[in-house]
Amino acid sequence: MNIDTPAFLPTPEPVLEVERLGDEIAVLCAHLDAATARLLDLIREFDARGGWNTGFLSCAAWLSLARRARPGRRPRARPGGAGAGYAAAAGAGARPR
Repeated sequence: MNIDTPAFLPTPEPVLEVERLGDEIAVLCAHLDAATARLLDLIREFDARGGWNTGFLSCAAWLSLARRARPGRRPRARPGGAGAGYAAAAGAGARPR
C-alpha cells in the first residue's frame, strides 16, 4: 500500500459545475411550483368573483386573451435543445424572432 497517494479522487470541476446547475434547476422548479399554486389560487378567486364577466363567455376566454396581451411575452424554451436559439437573445434582453 502506497501512503503517498490520496485515498480519494477529487471530483472534477466540470462534474461539480453540472451538479451546481442541477441544484439551481431544482430550486427554480420549487419556485415555479409555488408560483403556479399562487396563480391557480388567484384564478380560482377571479373566476368565483366573476372578474371575467366583462364581455367574455368564460374565465378561460378571458385568461386566453390576458396571456396573449402580456407586455414582453416570449415563447417558452422547450427541452431537448429546441429553445437553444433563444439563449443569446435571452442573455441580451432581446426578444427572439
